[in-house]
Amino acid sequence: MSSHGYVLRKVPAAQWKQWDQFVNEHPRGHFLQSWGWGELKANGGWYPLRLALMDEQQQQIVAAAQVLCRTPAHLPLWTGHLAYIPKGPVIDWSQPQLCQAFFTQLNAYLRQRGALALRMEPNQEVKALEQVPMTASFIVGESCLGDRHESAGGSPPPLAGTLSGGEVTLPLLLYPVPPIQPVRTILLDLAPDEATLLAHMKEKWRYNLRLAERKGVKVREARTREDVHAWYALMQTTSERDHFGIHTLDYYLRAWHTFVPRQQARLFLAEYGGQVLAGIFVALFAGQGIYLYGASGDEHRNLMPNYLLQWEAIRWAKQQGATQYDFGGIAATDNENDPLAGIYRFKRGWGGEVVRFVGCYEHIYRPVAMKLAKRYVPKLV
Repeated sequence: MSSHGYVLRKVPAAQWKQWDQFVNEHPRGHFLQSWGWGELKANGGWYPLRLALMDEQQQQIVAAAQVLCRTPAHLPLWTGHLAYIPKGPVIDWSQPQLCQAFFTQLNAYLRQRGALALRMEPNQEVKALEQVPMTASFIVGESCLGDRHESAGGSPPPLAGTLSGGEVTLPLLLYPVPPIQPVRTILLDLAPDEATLLAHMKEKWRYNLRLAERKGVKVREARTREDVHAWYALMQTTSERDHFGIHTLDYYLRAWHTFVPRQQARLFLAEYGGQVLAGIFVALFAGQGIYLYGASGDEHRNLMPNYLLQWEAIRWAKQQGATQYDFGGIAATDNENDPLAGIYRFKRGWGGEVVRFVGCYEHIYRPVAMKLAKRYVPKLV
């Protein structure tokens, strides 16, 4: 037990509801830290490890991290694995003692179990740097913005994780690495009423969603496997048309079966004359609606089904108590020649705010083994 009475424990499957409650109610909670997200990724070669820091006196969770672990060729974790925390950990960065206890024990836990490296992408916006005290320099300090100087040896210096002006130092060095999740997104504040949300959109966006309504496009929730199959056919069309990869049908079915019964997601379909024209998969967790996956066919695009879909998803998220709608990532820059520039323009028109996250950081436990993993097992890293 630490001097502050905090102990890191592995959370058993029987306690998934308690886990989700903590993450869902925490200000730094995120859908990618939900129990179901770990279940979904477990079918794709990841081993989800849910670790909670317990306050032994209060008998409650005070911090948590869903760590996704991957090994080459499905070998046991002790042979060496990559540990990855997407949009986490779920922790109050303004509490130095809490951060010290959590990372000290997390570091020891992963090292003992054979981790090659730890990567994490905190659910922390860059703009929060001006609002949060200098409590964890690797997360909320200037160094996380990429404005770092080369060391004498030519390699970038580590981010040492000093807390509270040097009073406490975290037990690991963190280097910036290429992000896995989008570093930018657009967040729409759902506090205003619907009339105000409409007024803040670009005029063309209001016109298009109303055009879809006038022309008879209807939006409904997917309720059967056949609905998911129909949507996946549109995903295949979209993938071929817009040149991006997609998951298998089984992946999306698993996502639908996992999150919809828990009231953590919904698949919206836009129909015209009984034909499914488009659909979007939207998560609902930790006070956010999150646009995850979208697809549209090649027919009746002039009816603007995608506009009505997004509006109905926004309305649904707001009605369910969400305070934000996350449009699911945009290009890292405003470059008009970026392949994702068109997607950026579509998402920008809804009146939300562009935000940037602090990015991805890595601590390496076994440098030689990690170097070999990067060379011979690229899917691992």
